[in-house]
Amino acid sequence: MSKELKTGLISVLIIILFIWGFNFLKGQDILQPNNRKFKVEYKNVGGLTEASFVTINGLKVGQVSNIDFNKNPEKRGTLIVDFFVDKDFEFSKNSVVKIYSPNPLAGSSLAIIPDYNGEIAESGDFLKGEIEPGLLSSIGERLDPIQTKLEHVLVSADTLFQNINHILNEDTALSIKKSIKNLEYTIADVRKTLSSLNGILDSNSEGLKETLDNSKIITQNLIRVSDTLANANFGEIVRKTETTLNSVNTILNGLNRGEGTAGKLLKDEQLYTNLTNMSKELEELLKDMKLNPKRFVHFSLFGKKPKPYKPEEEKNNNK
Repeated sequence: MSKELKTGLISVLIIILFIWGFNFLKGQDILQPNNRKFKVEYKNVGGLTEASFVTINGLKVGQVSNIDFNKNPEKRGTLIVDFFVDKDFEFSKNSVVKIYSPNPLAGSSLAIIPDYNGEIAESGDFLKGEIEPGLLSSIGERLDPIQTKLEHVLVSADTLFQNINHILNEDTALSIKKSIKNLEYTIADVRKTLSSLNGILDSNSEGLKETLDNSKIITQNLIRVSDTLANANFGEIVRKTETTLNSVNTILNGLNRGEGTAGKLLKDEQLYTNLTNMSKELEELLKDMKLNPKRFVHFSLFGKKPKPYKPEEEKNNNK
């Protein structure tokens, strides 16, 4: 084999390797012509580049081969992403292709969220595209409302400080100084009062001790009385009291009905009349004894018999 032929073969081999490497770097493997190619449309690719990975459930199944603007005038500004899948894994046309970022330091990648319902996706089909918010963008979205609230707080604080500065003018500051001075005088007076009170307590400590001892004795006595009352059989006392009251009620009822000697004395009107008449007769007898003692009592030293009583003579003597 001549040198020219060897040189030509080596040159052709180098060209073939260059073409294969160039297409491989672009995400196209010319040694595997059976790769399925799909398209997806985005308004923003979020840092996605050619040769970015395509995954299904975290497994790499392909690469992005091309990113270009949509040629359709009605969709001006949108981007068409071409990618290929080198696995035989089947999914339907309803599957979603999502742009996501594995970590904040890495670039974006494509993730196919497979859907198995419907018609199976074939090479050249358009799939539905979505963008998954990254970590930094999620943090930014959450910090935006906080930033807005913080700005409102700062504005309110600035207004508050301005009002405070307006209130704390020279006159107000002088009044505050006077108030603080008066407060110092008040504290000094309170200290003097406390000192006087301590002196009084010191001078009367013995009396206070005796008072406390007496209070302790009184408390102990009250405790003993309470224990005595607690141990007393109040139920038996109440029952005896109830029995006594019932007996008294029975006696009173008998008196009201005229039973017994006392009841008859209270209820017998004839007895009352007899007693009244007897009282009157006794009164007349005593009166008669007072006026005519000779009729009832006779004294004789020599045994002389008394004269018979003559009412007419007695009447004359009384006149």
